[in-house]
Amino acid sequence: MAGTLAGTDHALLDVGEGRRLERFGSIVVDRPWPPLDGLPRTDPAAWRAADARYERMADGHVVHDGWTTSDGRPLEPWTVAEDGLRCELRLAPSGQVGLFPEQAGNRAWLRGAVEGIVEAADPADRSELPHVLNLFAYTGLGTLAVVSAGARATHVDAARATVAWARHNAELNGLGERPVRWIADDAGAFVRREVRRGRRYVGIVLDPPSYGHGTGSRDWRFERDLPGLMAGCAQLLGAQARAFVLLTAHTPGVDGDRLAGWLDEAMGSGGKRRIEVGEMALRSLSGRRLPLGWFARWTA
Repeated sequence: MAGTLAGTDHALLDVGEGRRLERFGSIVVDRPWPPLDGLPRTDPAAWRAADARYERMADGHVVHDGWTTSDGRPLEPWTVAEDGLRCELRLAPSGQVGLFPEQAGNRAWLRGAVEGIVEAADPADRSELPHVLNLFAYTGLGTLAVVSAGARATHVDAARATVAWARHNAELNGLGERPVRWIADDAGAFVRREVRRGRRYVGIVLDPPSYGHGTGSRDWRFERDLPGLMAGCAQLLGAQARAFVLLTAHTPGVDGDRLAGWLDEAMGSGGKRRIEVGEMALRSLSGRRLPLGWFARWTA
């Protein structure tokens, strides 16, 4: 099975009973979303038509995660589009497919932020493209959004396979020759090295997981490790007249005010600097609202 699409390629079809039903192009996927537990589904027939379903199944102390498809055959990668950018999707072992549709507004904001910096630059200096750092960068739509708007980028993700996926997406969009450094590394370790090297960026994008594996035996914990990472990011921005940071979180219990607090502590909000916060959410065709996290945007 495969699907290729154009235009607006995502729809949240229904939510309920701890799950979410979404269409990505021509493919419909059924995935868990525990906060919806206890809420009834509005369209049972739509759920039965899903092409793929992701299950988390506990067997004693062992949890078996995995996808099943409607016909029992592997689902081949397929392509979707968002705001002029194409992205290849796959059924990943984590239960993701390669696109976070709730981030669409943030990607549009990134384009605008880069375009504003490019337009405001002294014409004599426009040969030097603004440099954006994308941490926890996943399959690269944020990276592609900034380079398509006129920036160069450094794309950092801990998983080599995911970095390769992002590079494939760049090729898919004809952006494979744009100035991007593709880095498979731990975000914290990379930022510390960049600080020692004296690097500077005009923008930084962060979408940290709730938890994960760090360098060596050290793991990542969002609330424990984010403040230190943000302090390093502040050093990478320096005292530039125009700069931005986009910080997003899907971590339960972390709202926009907490994100803004971490940003304010690391970056400061004095002078013309400001912080904007908002909730990332989708609305289903049945009218239900699905909250999926928060963002905080800092601009100087």
